[in-house]
Amino acid sequence: MSAIKTAAVIGGGIAGPVTALALRRAGIEATVYEAYENTADGLGGMLMVAPNGLSALEVVGVDHGLAGQPIHRMVMTDGRGRRMGEFAGLTGLPPSQVMWRTDLYGAVRERAAAAGVQTVYGKRLAGAEETPAGVTAEFTDGTRVTAEVLVGADGIRSTVRQLIDPAAPGPRYTGLLGFGAHSKTEVPQARPDTMYFAFGQHAFLGYWPAPGGGTAWFGNLPYEKPLSAEQASSTPSAAWMRILRERFAGDVPGRDLLRGTGDDELLTFGGLEILPSVPTWHRGRMVLVGDAAHAPSSSSGQGASLAVESAVQLARCLRDIPDVGSAFATYEQLRRGRVEKVAAQAAKTNSQKSMGPVATRITALLVPLATRTFLKPEKMFGWTHRYRIDWDAPVVPA
Repeated sequence: MSAIKTAAVIGGGIAGPVTALALRRAGIEATVYEAYENTADGLGGMLMVAPNGLSALEVVGVDHGLAGQPIHRMVMTDGRGRRMGEFAGLTGLPPSQVMWRTDLYGAVRERAAAAGVQTVYGKRLAGAEETPAGVTAEFTDGTRVTAEVLVGADGIRSTVRQLIDPAAPGPRYTGLLGFGAHSKTEVPQARPDTMYFAFGQHAFLGYWPAPGGGTAWFGNLPYEKPLSAEQASSTPSAAWMRILRERFAGDVPGRDLLRGTGDDELLTFGGLEILPSVPTWHRGRMVLVGDAAHAPSSSSGQGASLAVESAVQLARCLRDIPDVGSAFATYEQLRRGRVEKVAAQAAKTNSQKSMGPVATRITALLVPLATRTFLKPEKMFGWTHRYRIDWDAPVVPA
């Protein structure tokens, strides 16, 4: 049983409640403090939870009722709709699930509430001070809360990260804007258990047949100027749709999917961002988890899964290692290499999404050969998707 008994978790998105659930299972009373006044129900786009993420969610009891669509394989095509390669799911693993972020958020939040985790809204962190009793969080409304440890699960623009290290890097723009929508168009012969990645002449499009008909799609548009979600949304959807239809005019099936999408259906996510390597994950009694410590771009398909993994590993370390500093160091040792390797692969994927017509044609020639020879699913995804955390195994200090 943990020597630590209380924790303040900053951030009420997905990573925060999951961390609180894991800490509670480790015998630590954790309270979540969320900056906004209300829940984030209905916000966000689509995300994928890979088999490793599903396994980590099972550890904290979020393994039933997820409203996801199973994805058993991924297919790569060129801008003419010709298949370049296919990656099947890994033997012995459940399929990844694609779902709305709000559905995963709701499932996590409901599980946390059922387990007795308290979430306090309207608490925006302003600062933190180490005390003999632990660490005191100071909020912008003037209130203060003291716990034995403070966990920063406050996202890619983490306040806790800046408190730990004022020189810590912030998020970096990938050069791509994100969009998504539902199209009335159905792609001929597209399978409902398959996600398709189409590398067009000027932009990238991912899509899959949606339950109930039509096609769900997301697109990444190369764009020089970084835009926040709010800035991108200030441009009318009809204007973005004109740009997207122009960029995908020569692509199959992008051209048809955009034609079948109403302007008011478009979801605008703003610039896709990635977090450079964060030198310092912890200081004193403060530590980072999830996107606050490691945020690969959405191209990785691992953002949510890695956040849940880190929450579980942090809880195990605090459960088994009495010294807080040693527990945090061990947690970082368990996680850093893995998350940075995922981030590096996501960066390569981002570059492929904006490589231009000539490079796209060259890739279309090379990928079929690669997938028939050395580029196999086990080699590509085995090390990420087969990762499992044994909750009951004791943690050895770093």
